[in-house]
Amino acid sequence: MNQPLLFETPFQRAGVLVPGLPVLPPGVERHPVPGGGSRAVPIFKGDEITIQDREGLQPVELVVFAHDGRSDAGMIGAEGGRDPEGLKEALIRDPSGRKVVRALEKSGFDLGRADGTLVFADGSRPGDYASFTSSVDGLLIVCAAGGPMEPQEQWAPTDVVLYIRRATMPAGKDQLVAPDPLADPLIDLNILPGQAVPYEVKAGQYIQILDVKGRECSDFQAFSLRALDKGLEREIDPTTTRSLMGSLYPMPGLNSKYFTVDHEPLLEIVQDTIGRHDTFGLACTARYYADLGYPGHVNCSDNINAALSNFGIRPRGGWPAINYFFNTLLDNSHAIGMDDPWSRPGDYVLLRALTDLVCISTACPCDIDPANGWNPTDIQVRTYDKTEEFKRSIGWRKTPGADLEETRKTGFHDCFARHTRNFVEYNGYWLPNEMTSHGATAEYWAAREKAVVMDLSPLRKYEVTGPDAEALMQLCVTRDMKKLPVGGIVYTAMCYDHGGMIDDGTVFRLGEMNFRWIGGNDQSGLWLRKQAVERGLNVWVRGSTDHHCNIAVQGPLSRDILKEVIWTPPAQPTVEELGWFRLTIGRLHGFDGPPLVLSRTGYSGELGYEVFCHPKDATEIFDAIWAAGEPMGMIPLGLKALNMLRIESGLIFAGSEFDDQTDPMEAGIGFAVPLKGKSDDFIGRAALEARKANPQKKLVGLDLDGGIVPTPGDCVHVGKPQIGVVTSAVKSPILGKVIALARVDVTHAEPGTRLEVGRLDGDQKRLLATVVPFPHFDPTKERVKGNY
Repeated sequence: MNQPLLFETPFQRAGVLVPGLPVLPPGVERHPVPGGGSRAVPIFKGDEITIQDREGLQPVELVVFAHDGRSDAGMIGAEGGRDPEGLKEALIRDPSGRKVVRALEKSGFDLGRADGTLVFADGSRPGDYASFTSSVDGLLIVCAAGGPMEPQEQWAPTDVVLYIRRATMPAGKDQLVAPDPLADPLIDLNILPGQAVPYEVKAGQYIQILDVKGRECSDFQAFSLRALDKGLEREIDPTTTRSLMGSLYPMPGLNSKYFTVDHEPLLEIVQDTIGRHDTFGLACTARYYADLGYPGHVNCSDNINAALSNFGIRPRGGWPAINYFFNTLLDNSHAIGMDDPWSRPGDYVLLRALTDLVCISTACPCDIDPANGWNPTDIQVRTYDKTEEFKRSIGWRKTPGADLEETRKTGFHDCFARHTRNFVEYNGYWLPNEMTSHGATAEYWAAREKAVVMDLSPLRKYEVTGPDAEALMQLCVTRDMKKLPVGGIVYTAMCYDHGGMIDDGTVFRLGEMNFRWIGGNDQSGLWLRKQAVERGLNVWVRGSTDHHCNIAVQGPLSRDILKEVIWTPPAQPTVEELGWFRLTIGRLHGFDGPPLVLSRTGYSGELGYEVFCHPKDATEIFDAIWAAGEPMGMIPLGLKALNMLRIESGLIFAGSEFDDQTDPMEAGIGFAVPLKGKSDDFIGRAALEARKANPQKKLVGLDLDGGIVPTPGDCVHVGKPQIGVVTSAVKSPILGKVIALARVDVTHAEPGTRLEVGRLDGDQKRLLATVVPFPHFDPTKERVKGNY
């Protein structure tokens, strides 16, 4: 099906492609609708309305109201007569429904009298769309209908996109305008390039600094009002903030505060959708422009001086500031450079005032370098009352041009929050890093000696269903899917054509035409869908990550714990019967309990299981497992201890042991590429055969002398030349020594080879090491098999 000329395309000019700045045709608006959620948008007579299903098989309910309160699907040329049941449920269940409810209440529309229509009722392929034209002015409500998915099922509601081509465009209206406020703003300022605007904020209030059109820097400073009243200037000090936070700039989480030179916290970061800013230098200055041959150029420091003069704040030649969205970088010689900002239209930071403040924000006027992408644009500043509630989040996108997603809490988040406040962002979710009352070392030993429970919900899940499901999986992964039985699980790699890895993960076979891919990132799922579409396969690949949260129960006592609480029907294996890399479908306690899927898998090197369930059942399932496990010594485990376990057990991690330039053999998982055992072709096979015939690098274990733990990325040497790089390292509690994984040249990969790990500049400090087989611990995997 040919796409209409209204979908977004990446910005491109003179050979430069910028996927992060998608371009819509003139007069077209784009409105994402979350899976299971809804969205209300005003429409006008003559508007062209298009609904696109991105993943396929997603039914969409539409309701339209005219301004006089009438609801008739015929007003957009659709067939009505349907009760919008999915929309009514979404308004209650999904957070997006609250905005729709407010829109209905504001307009006085009665959803009980709504005339609904269903789009894609007979199924849809990825990318399918349906178009309508409005004959009235009114309100359009779009719902990507669908409820919670049971863990053994394979249909979850997914996102759709609403496009509206406006029949008339108001004169002078800019397509890129500031998005709607996060709440009712107390202050709403639009700052044009070359302006600096001061404003006061009370303790507890929120400040949103928003890049309206993308690629625009905004200098920010804040002064303690209490100190100003005493005649003291106490503003954000970048050096103090960097030192206390241990980071170039604060981010949402534990290390989120800005400090004065007196160590007084002034603000904290609550949300950040871009995460790339600057605290190396000053707001732009008159001297900077003059030295480049532009004397008299308007600059932020002079503007800040003028704006703050009414507050009695002394002028500065150059203002130290938090330069939001400014992209500076340090090279190996410590020279400071710059490039285009990373911010996209609508990106923002949200701060909370910790005391009464005088703040200043600018829209940088620089047009002589990449600081603003060569095109200065406007900044929006909004403040919100302290009674508002905003969750902590960091921006996340599946691809450079994808819609922004905020950091989520997993279904098990509140359960782990009982044990720690130390959460870190991981792949778009908050995960516990270390337990407050235990610490990583105690968590580690519990896994080795008793049992632990950990949150692995951010693992990406994709449902692969349809007549060509096996053919797609056979094409895209290195293992032989024809040999995978129903109820079986296999660990495998997924590669590009050149042999570099996209991801590693596990494939669950739930039926003859039903697979579930579980990997570390969304690129693997998107790659599966891309291959299915491009090759015309009769298969659907649909994301289900948010409908499958999972905890891992690992350790010698994991089986004894789970058998106390998990019931399986007669046709399914019991917990005790479940074999290694097998799954069973069960319920908590008995026939009427919450459903779950149990797999005998893990990432610890110990006997272990993973429990998958819908978020709505997560707390009940966690509490039952906790009640059974705590008396046996089970404790929660965070990412810090998990890293210790997986390095000892030789388990690889994306970005450490592999990336898209590393093949599975170089990543240490050559066993997952059965070139002789799998006769069918698969993506990357030819390249992998050539690479295997002429290996260049090999992943090896290292035992290091002394007690210094290398840093991933440290160079590995034989004398002067570098022959490899450390990928992961840890001081092993159970082995009592420092160990590492390293990718080295095959000429120096034999066990017993003496190597040196370079520190500082790689030459001035060397850590002596010996190549050893890996895994360092339990190399025959007897513990994973339960043979203690």
